[in-house]
Amino acid sequence: MRKFLAITSCCLLVTALPAAEYPKMGEDIYDTQADAQVQIDAALQTAAQANQHVLLMFGANWCIWCHRLHETMISDQSVAAALKRDYIVVMVDVNTRNDTKRNADVNARYGNPIQFGLPVLVVLDADGQQLTTQETGALEEGDGHSPAKVVAFLEKWAPAKGGN
Repeated sequence: MRKFLAITSCCLLVTALPAAEYPKMGEDIYDTQADAQVQIDAALQTAAQANQHVLLMFGANWCIWCHRLHETMISDQSVAAALKRDYIVVMVDVNTRNDTKRNADVNARYGNPIQFGLPVLVVLDADGQQLTTQETGALEEGDGHSPAKVVAFLEKWAPAKGGN
């Protein structure tokens, strides 16, 4: 009976609280004001000139796994080097706030990748053709993302480089 009363009390307390903001995960990594399609168009222009692909990272600022993947992308030297060499990265904010789904048109355009959870990656070639969609659970290891798995994914979908 005590257990039941404790659970009931907690439920009543939680439902009585006003709606809270999403928990802060540190600095925002997604620009909540950005038009992702404009960013993608600019990235495609740069990618075409530099023989690179475009990596879309769909997520939201409240998503701890988005922050963890982003941290791996910027702090691990092998991941950062692969990104710099082969990709233009576009961070696509897909948070829903006040019944507004941010960048819903971009999500729909690429086959609703967020159905696989957040974060999710989409690779485009320099012409804007979608090459793959990757749920990122497969890239996780422990409390974060495996740099080796992330690099393997990036190398698999990197553009072919000319050479002798």
